[in-house]
Amino acid sequence: MANGVASAPALQQGIEQSGPSDPRPHGKRDGHRHTYGAIDLGTNNCRLLVARPNDIGFTVIDAFSRIVRLGEGLSQSGKLSQEAMDRAVGALSICADKLRRRNVSLSRSVATEACRRASNGREFVERVRDETGIALDIIEPAEEARLAVLGCHKLLEPGDGPALIFDIGGGSTELVLIDQEQGVPQIRAWWSAPWGVVSLTESEGKEALEGPDRMLAYKRMRERARRAFHNFSTMLPEDKEGIRLLGTSGTVTTLASVHLALPSYDRRAVDGLHVPIEAMQDISNMIAGMDYRERSGLPCIGSERADLVVAGCAILEAIMEIWPAKKLGVADRGIREGILRSLMARDGWTL
Repeated sequence: MANGVASAPALQQGIEQSGPSDPRPHGKRDGHRHTYGAIDLGTNNCRLLVARPNDIGFTVIDAFSRIVRLGEGLSQSGKLSQEAMDRAVGALSICADKLRRRNVSLSRSVATEACRRASNGREFVERVRDETGIALDIIEPAEEARLAVLGCHKLLEPGDGPALIFDIGGGSTELVLIDQEQGVPQIRAWWSAPWGVVSLTESEGKEALEGPDRMLAYKRMRERARRAFHNFSTMLPEDKEGIRLLGTSGTVTTLASVHLALPSYDRRAVDGLHVPIEAMQDISNMIAGMDYRERSGLPCIGSERADLVVAGCAILEAIMEIWPAKKLGVADRGIREGILRSLMARDGWTL
């Protein structure tokens, strides 16, 4: 477990400056008329965003997302499997093609927990560069947290109380405690726990999650996540008046879709939504009690997310326990948007 509390000043500096640590150029630069790209390769997903800045932010001109499960089996073997790497390279090849076709002039591509943890993570990065031309930057948890906050903090519920922003990934979960003064998030503490939807699911095992005692398995996963957050929870303010909570991850957007009973996923309906905590708790427990077939039958879960969503619910419930806000803010944005804002701010855009 990585405790980032001592590094909060450095993380704050990154938010205020909004500068990338290692931008990757993709062609001739032309003043402020760049097209920017951002790739986020996580333990479970590969995501791309291509955008151009405007007076109020940026306009997305292309996007791509694919579940690649790069970290599948990593918790047992300690390395990325050949099949997982092949899936990721296939998705990144599509991203590279989109960067070229959109004439992206400046981009940054990052990899997170799976590549950090895997013994062959560096070798995989070299393969990606050789086969796709994409130079992946394996970032530390502090940078991952900084980019997530930078990408989504504008969706925080209005208020003066402290806020907790979290990102439930495939291999880890990042939590950042912030205050806001004059609209700028001031980071007070951050934490990275080694449990994400993939690693927590594998820790429990498919048989336990699908068996007749699956609620007991769910309880064990929730307790595992709660223990991972324990030290961080002791550093949170005791006064919980006016607190706010914002989540950016597939877990929270999926549960928000279930809450809205959407027939198919709709980013416009989900991004920026604020859901009562009691509703999210009820949905989490309902999903945990279902078997794989029942979960797959829910329109916004389907077969691709059905085996991992229960672990996401367990992590979310542990977070809501240590930070009992009245509502959960939902963000369908995060690291990619944080990268874009960093790159654009470096070129003088105020976003």
